[in-house]
Amino acid sequence: MTLLPSAKRRSTAAVTLAVGAWLTALAWTRPLLLPDEGRYVGVAWEMLRSGDWLTPTLNGLPYFHKPPLFYWITAVSMGVFGPGEWSARLAPLIGSWLAAMAGFVFTRRWWGERAAWLALVSVLSMPLFYLGGQFANTDMLVAGLITAAIAMLAHAALEFEAGLSHRRAVWLGYALAGLAILAKGLIGAVLPALVIAGWLVGGRRWRTARALCSGIGALMLLLIAAPWFLAMQARFPQFVDYFFVVQHFKRYATGGFNNVQPWWYYPAVLLVFSLPWLRWLGAQLGRGRQSAPEHDDVRHLAMWWLVVVVGFFSLPRSKLLGYVLPALLPLALLIADGVQTTDVRVGTPWQRAWLWACCVGAAISVAAVATFTLHPTRSTREIANVLRQKAAPGEPVVMIGGYWFDLPQYAHLREPVTVVDDWSRSDVQHQDNWRKELADAGTFAPSLAAARLVEPAVWCAGLAGVGSAWVVGHASATSRFDFLTSAAVVAQVRGTTLWRVDRADPHVKSGLCEGTPSGDRPSK
Repeated sequence: MTLLPSAKRRSTAAVTLAVGAWLTALAWTRPLLLPDEGRYVGVAWEMLRSGDWLTPTLNGLPYFHKPPLFYWITAVSMGVFGPGEWSARLAPLIGSWLAAMAGFVFTRRWWGERAAWLALVSVLSMPLFYLGGQFANTDMLVAGLITAAIAMLAHAALEFEAGLSHRRAVWLGYALAGLAILAKGLIGAVLPALVIAGWLVGGRRWRTARALCSGIGALMLLLIAAPWFLAMQARFPQFVDYFFVVQHFKRYATGGFNNVQPWWYYPAVLLVFSLPWLRWLGAQLGRGRQSAPEHDDVRHLAMWWLVVVVGFFSLPRSKLLGYVLPALLPLALLIADGVQTTDVRVGTPWQRAWLWACCVGAAISVAAVATFTLHPTRSTREIANVLRQKAAPGEPVVMIGGYWFDLPQYAHLREPVTVVDDWSRSDVQHQDNWRKELADAGTFAPSLAAARLVEPAVWCAGLAGVGSAWVVGHASATSRFDFLTSAAVVAQVRGTTLWRVDRADPHVKSGLCEGTPSGDRPSK
């Protein structure tokens, strides 16, 4: 039965609530994972506590690896709901919800109710999609905005070809691309452009391609995305070179960055995460004449979309798992097509098998969250909670031999910490890790960096005049700083230790700064 417009709106509202409930149900259970979740949430925490909503900072130093949209959403969320795990993950939750709902609404309009439900349930049960929506970094936020931009521009194209009004959809598609740029950078506009242009040009749909070229849309994109970049360039003359040349083009075109993988990494990842649904992907690829030809436009869009995203991110040597998230919605569309190709009747054994596949995927998702909840191997939440309860206002916090990204947020620190390490080492810029990130941030504010990124001897000289301080480091730091053997161990979790160093203690005073830290102790 065809749904009336009002009934369809009620149905969409119910689906929206159900999708949101599924995606957010377990987002609060596990601690932030180091380094990524701690880093991005930590930057948002600094934005909230400092009141500077323009310049993202890492330990008080300007941090320009990513644009600010994730930080804005997260800082507002923590300001409203408090600095907990759920509020820290609101941005990726919004991204996953947006991707799922954009796919559902688009598919229902242009492919039908059943295909929309099949695609929606498939994507929501994919472990990579579910976990990506509960991982506090920029990947799922930008994936959701890219997905929504592509769906909106494709909707505008099909509306134009059907003789319907399409301009508002075009403008909204451009606006979503502008937000995607604010979420992660140029790929927010590049990927939608490549997908839509390839889809239309490949079908020789020149009039439609021209109809999607919009001066008003381009102006909206610039009004959304450009002001922040212009403001940062006005504050920091080296911003454009660092953000676009180093973090965009060099990261994409050259080596030297983390997680180097072969070209087939993303196809292998998608294959592994799609194992429960491989039967239906195979059916889709071998569908022959069984599929309805009137749906070829959407089918070709899904295929091109998948190929563009996987191909684009397979070219660089550095590959991170979250980069491929924009490919999951088109993958779900192809799975839905395969289910319908296998048997168009509802309730058949093959469709029941598909439902079991979705249940398996959902169970894996929940099991993964439960595992990280019960075994939080990379978190300082427990130590930070102790520090928050015991530290007096004004007592300095020092990290030696590493930077624990999540500790300032969990401990509710109001000021940056001192990070003690051998910052003059020649290889600081040669390893893509926490040390390089802080050193890069320090180049934008050298005077602040001199006070916060401190050599061991300088720190020791300053500590001699401090009444007491809290020190975070690896348990092995006692072999490098003799006075820590006499300091009070307040907490110790999985090899990370919290000491309280009291300058008035004669044992601490006698051993103060007789050792120096080794130069290469990575933080968790």
